Amino acid sequence: MPGKLNLEQLRKRAKDLARAEGVKLAEAQFRIARDHGFPSWPKLRAYARRVTEHGETLQHAYHQDVEYYAGRALGLLASAEDGTPGAREPFDRWGRPLTRDGARTVVAREHGFGSWKALRAHVLSLVDSGEPFARAYRAVEARDPERLEALLGEFPGLVTARGTNGNDLLGMAGATGDERLSRVLLAHGADPARGNVHGWTPLHQAAYSNQPHLLDLLLRHGAPVEVSARGDGGTPLVVALFWGHREAAETLAEHSRAPGNLRVAAGLGDADLLDELLAPGHPAAGAHRGFYRPHSGFPAWTPADDPAEVRDEALAWAARNDRTDALRTLVARGADVNADVYRGTALAWAAAQGRVEAVRTLLDLGADVDRRGTFGGPTHGDGVTALHLAAQSGHLAVIDVLLENGADLGARDAIWDSTPETWAEVGGQQATRDRLRTR
Repeated sequence: MPGKLNLEQLRKRAKDLARAEGVKLAEAQFRIARDHGFPSWPKLRAYARRVTEHGETLQHAYHQDVEYYAGRALGLLASAEDGTPGAREPFDRWGRPLTRDGARTVVAREHGFGSWKALRAHVLSLVDSGEPFARAYRAVEARDPERLEALLGEFPGLVTARGTNGNDLLGMAGATGDERLSRVLLAHGADPARGNVHGWTPLHQAAYSNQPHLLDLLLRHGAPVEVSARGDGGTPLVVALFWGHREAAETLAEHSRAPGNLRVAAGLGDADLLDELLAPGHPAAGAHRGFYRPHSGFPAWTPADDPAEVRDEALAWAARNDRTDALRTLVARGADVNADVYRGTALAWAAAQGRVEAVRTLLDLGADVDRRGTFGGPTHGDGVTALHLAAQSGHLAVIDVLLENGADLGARDAIWDSTPETWAEVGGQQATRDRLRTR
């Protein structure tokens, strides 16, 4: 644990210091607290008590926004409902139901607090608490490897400590895009194979963020490539392919193509594997599809074994990764070019990711340019068209292709009742908004 602070030892040190220096006990306690980076003895005492009582299982609060923990509780609940072992285990340990209130209580208990109210009060005072993990997180957030290095020297246990939902500093560092932080943590012994309660490892995070260089660094340190997160088959490769991160996916595919199902073959554009898996009744085509969302912001879904669904889903994975040959093969072998299997048609995904050639290919194959569908989270996309999504992300080349094929500039989505031009404006895409306005 950070600093391995033992409450009884701290009390003894304070008494010894008071006698040796001839100062009051309160003064000695204050000095010791400040020596450890805490603003007061009560703050240090409360921290040491939690560390002593909970040991290595303690999760450390680090984010200063209370709503962050509410979101993490809902994410934990979603993973537990999906059957992720690491997410279900704390509910069983604390005897709490799979409900929102149950999840909040579990998160509070994992942090060493008896109630959500107590955790909330702690988080509100976190900025002035002096707690080592929160200080290290701020160094990561500030992309300050020198400060992180100093904290790891002062508190060596930080490298193995866990934050909310089991996230550690190495996983957090990967989200910043600053490899220097990961290098510091790995040099201090951080474990690249370690996952959080969702099974999410640093390699998953690097794939999610499309960081090939960080992937190389983690792989050189022994990060496992075939471990699943957020459901069976949720390998780092699959996470990269889900978002259409070709660079990351190709880096990972050099080490493993697990789970080797049809969505992987389509996303990688692996013609031989695609042809093999499209054989009637091939058992591997739809296997290991328990992973279907990268976080709880996407709605729940249960993949089916229906071969048609497997083909149609694979079409969307080929589209977001711009695998035009795979698109043609899948449609020729029966995939529905307008299917919306889970949160997005193939055309919607191609447009959202700026995949111009995939958009052209899908339209040539008969995709409906104004097909309404779902996309992303439930409050994001309902009744959206490919033009809405391209406009939101500022993909001008895709927009031109869609308009050349008759896309409706006045189409309104089903949630916000807004046109593509408005989506561009809300997305901060002023050049795109102006382009659409002139059309």
